[in-house]
Amino acid sequence: MSLLAEDVQLEGQTFRGRSSFIRHANFVKLPHTVFALPFALVGVTLASYVAPVAARQILWVVLAFTSARFAAMGFNRIVDREIDARNPRTKSRELPSGAMTLREASVAVVVAGLLFFLSAAMLNRRCLSLAPLALGWVLFYSYTKRFTRWSHLALGIGLSIAPVGGYLAVTGRWGEPWWMLVALAAAVATWVGGFDILYALQDISFDRTEGLHSIPAAWGEKRGLLLARVLHFLTIGALSGVGLAAHAGALYFIGIAVAAVLLVYEHSLVKEDDFSRLDAAFFTMNGVISIVFFGFVLTERLLR
Repeated sequence: MSLLAEDVQLEGQTFRGRSSFIRHANFVKLPHTVFALPFALVGVTLASYVAPVAARQILWVVLAFTSARFAAMGFNRIVDREIDARNPRTKSRELPSGAMTLREASVAVVVAGLLFFLSAAMLNRRCLSLAPLALGWVLFYSYTKRFTRWSHLALGIGLSIAPVGGYLAVTGRWGEPWWMLVALAAAVATWVGGFDILYALQDISFDRTEGLHSIPAAWGEKRGLLLARVLHFLTIGALSGVGLAAHAGALYFIGIAVAAVLLVYEHSLVKEDDFSRLDAAFFTMNGVISIVFFGFVLTERLLR
């Protein structure tokens, strides 16, 4: 049955249409790019304090992040295609539904991977040398839920590469003090890990039946929600550490305060016995958080 048939329940953030662009955008959930791309640009913005930033660098950073994410998500869809076909929530995805062939998906992933390496090469030698490690990790993530409940943090670590990569793309060297980029990566890793735990709440029964691993499947709804809150508390702490290391001004810390309020609101949308607003908590709020925080960081930079 076609993915676009009227009686098929589509996942959130799924576009309707039959064009090749729409098919590929849905294949990798293109709207989810809004989660970590702003943090990659946060890395670029912080780097601008120690090195000049050219427009071409920003364009290559955006292409590098987008192509790496496409390759990672596409690879995940390929690896999980049989699992997705058995899950009522995901059976309408492109590969299980037949809207996209395995060959088409594989070619798209390879092309995206090549674009990532090209982007890294166009930035600097350091980025190119680290590109295989970065892509290898985000591809490896696809297998983690088969053997560890901590797959959420594996995903977080994968996306935490974005802000570090953004910084290295401009400077070509590690930041000072040395722990600033570590704290920035930790902020993104805990933020992503926390909201991925929330997302996994809807698949508890399926994961347990299939023998897949996740924090909610292993610990249950209540403890899963608690860990997500702890991780997001650590996110705020790590962002604060970055601000101290970078000698950031008031706007940066106001951005952190706004992000904290938004995270509190996000968690208010999800209850252990009510996941009806999970889509809003997962996509809408996290997209707002990343864009708003980047807005504060960029505004402070423009005013200094």
